[in-house]
Amino acid sequence: MIGYVAPKSQKQFARQQKRLGTLNDQVEETYSGHTIVKTYNREEAEIEKFVEQSAKLNESSWKAQFLTGIMMPLVSFARDLGYFGVAIVGGIGVANGTVSLGNVQAFIQYVNQFSQPVRQLANLANTIQVTIASCERVFEVLDEEPMKETESGLAPKENTDYKIEFENVEFGYGEDELLMTDFNLTVKEGEMIAVVGPTGAGKSTLINLLERFYDVKGGSIRYEGIDTRDIERDKLRSKFSMVLQDTWLFNGTIWENLKYGSHEENPSEEDILEAAEAAHVDDFVRRLPDGYDTVLNEEGTNISQGQRQLITIARAFLADPEVLILDEATSSVDTRTEILIQRAMGKLLENRTSFVVAHRLSTIRDADKIIVMNHGDVIETGNHEELMEQEGFYADLYNAQFQSTDEQLQGV
Repeated sequence: MIGYVAPKSQKQFARQQKRLGTLNDQVEETYSGHTIVKTYNREEAEIEKFVEQSAKLNESSWKAQFLTGIMMPLVSFARDLGYFGVAIVGGIGVANGTVSLGNVQAFIQYVNQFSQPVRQLANLANTIQVTIASCERVFEVLDEEPMKETESGLAPKENTDYKIEFENVEFGYGEDELLMTDFNLTVKEGEMIAVVGPTGAGKSTLINLLERFYDVKGGSIRYEGIDTRDIERDKLRSKFSMVLQDTWLFNGTIWENLKYGSHEENPSEEDILEAAEAAHVDDFVRRLPDGYDTVLNEEGTNISQGQRQLITIARAFLADPEVLILDEATSSVDTRTEILIQRAMGKLLENRTSFVVAHRLSTIRDADKIIVMNHGDVIETGNHEELMEQEGFYADLYNAQFQSTDEQLQGV
């Protein structure tokens, strides 16, 4: 009986856990974005979504509980049938004189003792089914295979002139569609490489491939002559430091967030302050009541977006990487702060290879090389002056951007 009911109830418990996860995700998302929800008067819509998900959870829950709940009555009914059978057969035996009354009583006690473990197992069935359903969801995550270390089979290049080389790289996020085909790029040590292009051009993909968040499907990427697939991921990534579009700060003091960028467990106070001053973090931190001991709340929302960006830049500088990647590093910073960052970058990027991904073309005019990408391909290469003389895609982007700025200024 338990073997028949348990598999059916387990399916409902698994569905219940899945829908509970969906409901929790919605609650967390709504809470995190409550300011936007209120701004757009979407409270009623979010409540409707919550009620809808709650109804689905309720449906799965009562089905699971119903299937589990009927086991106890069924077990009790089976036990009572045993009592009834013993009483009937025993009564007939007593009447005929073939069985004594004491034997009948003994059999009734045996039926009761036999039914006790079954009743206890039925009582545990609910907990067991919930546990199994929860474990299945956990095991789905644990069973995911980590990214495997692969080998390219390519021999290292001796005495290469390039820090980084992309050779005939092919890559796509899906199995069938390629985003990059026959992509080639060479970067010398100490060069500042700016990567520009419209949305979806492949700029972020280029950065992801550099740090081996994905492996290429064709061709190769070499770091100092060695294919990156022949370098362990942690060792390769220790060569890079990245400042992303979305700032990520954890709950802790500003000092602790700065220390996070160091490869050393206990970086010196001098190194931390030097990085903070270079990124102009020190300027605003000194004005805070608690200074570097100021505790940042979740996502660092108790300081401005520009200040969060400066902290992440200082953290990257503290890492002192061989290659620095700035992905829209100044996109969320005001003009004054952007100027300060550019001055600091001029000093900190000396003799260091760097990639700068930006839509604001004014930030990369001094780059040694500008890579213009579109649909995963490099369509133009050169410095700012060379590309402007070509009057191609980059020149159109640059002129359109500054024409838009001029029109906005005229409208003020």
